[in-house]
Amino acid sequence: MEEPHVPSTSSHSLNLSTNSSEETVSPNALASMRSLIVNPSTPESTISSIFETLTRSLQLSTNKLVLRHILKLLYDLASHHSSLSRLVFDSVRSHSLLSTESARLAVEALDVLASIAEHDRAALVPAMDELDEGFFASLCFSPSASLRPWLLRNAERLHVRPYLLFTVFLGFTKDPYPYVRKVALDGLVGLSKNGVIEDRGMIRGCYFRAVELLTDMEDCVRSAAVRTVCAWGQVLVASNPETKVYCSDDVFVKLCSMARDMSMEVRVEAFNALGKIEMVSEYILLQTLSKKVLGSKENICLGQYYTEQFEKLASDAAGALVHGLEDEFHEVRKSACHSLRTLTVLSAKFSVEVLNLLMDVLNDDSMVVRLEALETVHHMATADCLEVQETHMHMLLGSLVDKNSTIRSATRKILILVKLPVFKLFKLTVDALLENLETYPQDEADAFSILFHIGRNHGRFVLCIIEEISQQIEPTSESKLSFDSARVAGLLVLAISAPVLHDCNIPPIIFAYAVTFLGRISHALRDVMSQNTLLAYLSQRSRSTGLPTVEFREGHPCLWSSKSDVPENSSNENFGSFPMELQEKRDGTSKMQSPIMKESRKLATPLVEYQLEVHDEVIDSMNAILVKVKDLWPFVQSGHVNRVLRTLRGCKEELATFTSKTLAPAGVLIFTLLYLKTIEVLVKVWEQFLPQKFLHSSRMVTLDLLFGKLDRRLRELRTRFIGLSPEEELHILELMLVTCMLKLSKVEICCKLVTLRKLSSTISQVESLLKEGSVEPSNFVIKIGNLSSEIHSFVVDGSSNPFPFKRLLEFFSLKEFVFCGALKHIKAEIDVPDNNLENPISFVSGLPVGIPCQITLHNILKESRLWLKMRMDDESTQFVSLDSSIFDGCHEVRRFTFLAPFYRTPKSISFTVRLCLGVECLYEDVQFVKSCWGPKHELTYLCQEKEVYFSMVG
Repeated sequence: MEEPHVPSTSSHSLNLSTNSSEETVSPNALASMRSLIVNPSTPESTISSIFETLTRSLQLSTNKLVLRHILKLLYDLASHHSSLSRLVFDSVRSHSLLSTESARLAVEALDVLASIAEHDRAALVPAMDELDEGFFASLCFSPSASLRPWLLRNAERLHVRPYLLFTVFLGFTKDPYPYVRKVALDGLVGLSKNGVIEDRGMIRGCYFRAVELLTDMEDCVRSAAVRTVCAWGQVLVASNPETKVYCSDDVFVKLCSMARDMSMEVRVEAFNALGKIEMVSEYILLQTLSKKVLGSKENICLGQYYTEQFEKLASDAAGALVHGLEDEFHEVRKSACHSLRTLTVLSAKFSVEVLNLLMDVLNDDSMVVRLEALETVHHMATADCLEVQETHMHMLLGSLVDKNSTIRSATRKILILVKLPVFKLFKLTVDALLENLETYPQDEADAFSILFHIGRNHGRFVLCIIEEISQQIEPTSESKLSFDSARVAGLLVLAISAPVLHDCNIPPIIFAYAVTFLGRISHALRDVMSQNTLLAYLSQRSRSTGLPTVEFREGHPCLWSSKSDVPENSSNENFGSFPMELQEKRDGTSKMQSPIMKESRKLATPLVEYQLEVHDEVIDSMNAILVKVKDLWPFVQSGHVNRVLRTLRGCKEELATFTSKTLAPAGVLIFTLLYLKTIEVLVKVWEQFLPQKFLHSSRMVTLDLLFGKLDRRLRELRTRFIGLSPEEELHILELMLVTCMLKLSKVEICCKLVTLRKLSSTISQVESLLKEGSVEPSNFVIKIGNLSSEIHSFVVDGSSNPFPFKRLLEFFSLKEFVFCGALKHIKAEIDVPDNNLENPISFVSGLPVGIPCQITLHNILKESRLWLKMRMDDESTQFVSLDSSIFDGCHEVRRFTFLAPFYRTPKSISFTVRLCLGVECLYEDVQFVKSCWGPKHELTYLCQEKEVYFSMVG
């Protein structure tokens, strides 16, 4: 066989000159160098020679085209030969290109430096920080307008300080070139997310500059201005709590003004931005649904802002959302529907008016718009702000006959959440679902599931039509059921659902008939119960003294009035038994695939046991989700973080399907969701410890923030649940151990001594748990235990040697979390009655004031140490301890009134205090000594913050 030709790799073959008097290598030699650079078989000596030649040519050449080619080759050299990356970086950085008169060459040199630094962040990022920021600014003001967008987009890669970025971005919003203005505005949006700009004057400057550009002549600039107004408007709202209501209204109205823009893209951006606003006055919201300015029936006043200003805002917002829902472009209508998801939860009156409009949108020509409208209605139902009237129901149920299967599926998801207060609506819904069954047989599983849930939630209405159901499902004169009738099957599903949550007197024969559809019904209800559970339930409900019992013989049910009527040739084993599966025949009869139930003599499962089995089914489903999480860890270690995060999001969406099941154990559901969120943060932390090639710059977040979030969620897993088994507790402790190891293995992380104390405390808890002998430690826990006596020596004077901790991390692998028992969720609720902006609590400056709190505790243990945290706008905090005698008792839910004293009343006309209830983490040995009276350990908070408003007397 003829050997393949291998190009010569000697420096002579490339004519790599070693004579310093030569200015540069030939263009042909430059072209050949790349093939040698990317070839992994090229000898190191040749690579070194190429590097020396390129470096010398970079110094001597004056040809701009050749210099650009050399820079590209140097970048390839650093990418394919990491041992030379630092030498290439230093060579380009020290070259006069960074001070040359050619701005384009300087920009390309900066691009090479930034790209190399991204591959070796630990060593080269500090060197990037040392680049002259004045040089960056001078390049931005170079005559070449085409370079400015690149510089503005890549400013963060070049490690320019935020305050210089702020000045540059704000300045170039006035650039004569529209694309530069657009990129500058996008840069300001990115800067708003970092939270580094805290000066209120600078925040107002960004916001009002963006407002000016809402009237720019170019569409792309106006689109960017809408995004900037939204981003910096929210920062402005958060910067001053005293005026946040008015500021939020102002931002909302500014965005509403763009709903009639001439550009379709701008209108889409405007409605996308409206959906991000989290606080709007009801009067303005209602104004967006009316094209005429609404009259004010009362004196509207918000703090220092009076009626005239408020009505001016309302007039500017008039009809904005109506215009969006009636827009000629389906993209705008879709965006307008989506924006309503956030806004409908802000006002009950607004949500009622919006529902009327959304019902009209269900007739839209575009399937995408109809689907978005249904998703918005579903969101309203999930947020418990959906009040459906009969007129709405007719429109909603009309979507069940839509030709698009996605539309029909979205409609059924809404029906499972809709409350049907009157029998007429219930009957209307059932008839529509049965019509859906007959028209679209492929929807049978979903329709059965919805009928089951509706019947379970409205059992008293099922009783009202049970006689009608019985008449429709009676067998023929030949004692045969029509297996081709989807309507009969649907009515059976509706009938058997009622006794699940209601003590309904459903005729047992109905449950016997339902067994003939066992396979089809169990397939539809697979998210509620298994087929065995369903069969046991139907068997138990169908047996009753004095009522007929069913035996399947020759493909149809035979009825006897009692056991004594059984023919002599029938066996006792066969009496009252039901087939596991039935196979449908073409002629409509049923044929048994398995003969009889082997356990027919066992007592039928009582309803209480049935409910316990449903609980077990839910727990099994949770464990199935958690198995997926364990199987994802190898992908994390191999750098496929995007895939893992997508799968975790899918697991959370799958978990959300269980929230509507009233039989599901709430503690297990909440724990599983919190566990998924914890692993999600752990994955993001672990990503930043992977080799540089696996890092995603778009997801680079400060490690301190990620570690803070991870610590809080681990504390919640450990503190907010009662009933953790030793295996479950050890699993959480192992996650706390790996968190400590990650902190100690990163040089940049501060507070090494605090982390070391926490690590020692966690190791002690693990050892105490292992002494019980009921759990087995993982290899990772064993390795840490073996080195526990040496760990303190790895940290000296607050600095740690990261290598021992990195070696220990190599032994960590996420274990499978398995639920072993029921969990109870610890939570609390705080309310201050009759307190709002218009009815604040009166106080005298400098004197204490009492806050009347109505507190509800769920599953709080008596030995718990509860603290009421009171935080002012200036971030000053006061803690009040709740004596355990206040919430004495053994009930799972305890309610009481507590007058909380607040001592730090300021010298101001009004102020706001945020209340939150927390429980002290007593299991931690690490104490955080406060400068004032307060908890000695970290707190795990049990509720959302409650705002309390105060106003000075007189």
